[in-house]
Amino acid sequence: MQVGIIGAGFIARALAQNLLRAGHAVMLSNSRGPQSLRSTVASLKCKVGTVEEAAAFGEVVAVAIPMSAWRELPADALAGKVVIDIMNHYPERDGPIAELEGGLGTSELIAKQLPQSRVVKAFNAIMANDLQNNPRPAGAPDRKALPIAGDDAGAKAQVAKLVEEIGFDVVDAGPLAEGWRFERARPAYCVPMDQATLAATLAATQRDAFMGEYSWRR
Repeated sequence: MQVGIIGAGFIARALAQNLLRAGHAVMLSNSRGPQSLRSTVASLKCKVGTVEEAAAFGEVVAVAIPMSAWRELPADALAGKVVIDIMNHYPERDGPIAELEGGLGTSELIAKQLPQSRVVKAFNAIMANDLQNNPRPAGAPDRKALPIAGDDAGAKAQVAKLVEEIGFDVVDAGPLAEGWRFERARPAYCVPMDQATLAATLAATQRDAFMGEYSWRR
């Protein structure tokens, strides 16, 4: 599969590395342009391009940029695409976002920005180091699970297949409206868990249940 990635930070590069290892073609991009990604190309040996080129390249396109830049996502270029939303809202970095303060989930906001895309929330609830170092073959006793959420069953199936191919089990948290269950500071956020534990944690999560800030950093 061809996967475009908008963003080239730690999580984007870790995802690209895993996808390449699993046999997929990857194009990375960022707002500064392909020239800024020369060292990344040398280490990962993936394609690089502009944001628009990555959007056109990918059968699936992952977005891994700061939440403060959500309005910059190119809706026209991403129309018709399966879009993996990896974004998290860190208020001290991104500032207040009125729509989120009103109770909207981060991926629901991205879906509003990309009304012609099929948005799936995934890969946001794992640290880059864990994404890079923790893949395991199917059936391994220490294999971890990642949550996903989305409104389109076909899009979720595509993303779930990618998650499994790069070495993780999947827990479907439901529609995008349930994606808050694994947003920043929720009990399942960036805490490695097996499939059964993750499913139970997501089901038990309450709206007012938050972890201590940065407690997930080990």
